[in-house]
Amino acid sequence: MRIIKDKKVLVTGGAGFIGSNLVERLLEQSNKVICLDNFATGKRENIKTFLDNESFTLIEGDIRNLDTCKKACEGVDIVLHQAALGSVPRSINDPITSNDVNVSGFLNMLVAVRDQGVKRMVYAASSSTYGDSKSMPKVEDVIGKPLSPYAITKYVNELYADVFAKTYNMELVGLRYFNVFGRRQDPDGAYAAVIPKFVKSLIQKESPVINGDGSFSRDFTYIDNVIQANQLAAVTNNKEAVNTVYNVAFGERTSLNELMLHLKELLIQFDNDIAKIDVKYGPERKGDVPHSLASIDKAKKMLGYDPQFSIRNGLEQAIEWYWNYFK
Repeated sequence: MRIIKDKKVLVTGGAGFIGSNLVERLLEQSNKVICLDNFATGKRENIKTFLDNESFTLIEGDIRNLDTCKKACEGVDIVLHQAALGSVPRSINDPITSNDVNVSGFLNMLVAVRDQGVKRMVYAASSSTYGDSKSMPKVEDVIGKPLSPYAITKYVNELYADVFAKTYNMELVGLRYFNVFGRRQDPDGAYAAVIPKFVKSLIQKESPVINGDGSFSRDFTYIDNVIQANQLAAVTNNKEAVNTVYNVAFGERTSLNELMLHLKELLIQFDNDIAKIDVKYGPERKGDVPHSLASIDKAKKMLGYDPQFSIRNGLEQAIEWYWNYFK
């Protein structure tokens, strides 16, 4: 697999879950890495081990400030733009801040990348862009209407990227992430992702709450698959492979009930009593897409994407990290 090596790389949101995993891999591959983060959702503990590395630079700042973005992009070869306010419920509760960060902040980054002459930017798009589309699996060219303010912001990112690529001759690649999970994923926030939330409840012997009847399904995607996709998108020499968007997933669908069974099976190796914990069912969440399954054919064909971790493989890798974190 082609990797990013001996480059100067900016990772926005580099103290977040996905960002910090990208930073770690990039440092291992002899790159100079700049992390831009305002720590609104990123965590200092995620980057603590990098601070003494002479190849690592932290810029504490906000993508809503254009001057900060321009400073962070100075002399950079590649930008991996992960900074955003995630979460559908958060965007429903506070659409203005989600828009400011995800749209205005994204526009600032595009301008900074353009003005500083950065060769390529790979940005985090989202499977939420598929909205109310009923087609399965999800294919990049067929989307529906967005179901949340968050989904709108991520679709607007794609529209801006398309216009900037054509207008300013830039190289931009969007990666539509499907339900990423793995080490360093925040289990404690109000808008925690479902896997760390369920794991936390089970370890603490509390009944996990599933929104709906558990039949809703997702294409859960392990963090190492996402790292692979970012690297391939950043280094491809195929001009036809840039200035477009790709699904980043494993290409399998797992219901929330099936997910719960996986988690219980893996956690009872640490504590047998977890098998006895009952699951509670609550109301469906507003803005939730019922089912999500990605076609990854385009990424395979154009980028050589070859995800190595199914949900089960990924959970086997992540479960010890989760256990140690909560214990």
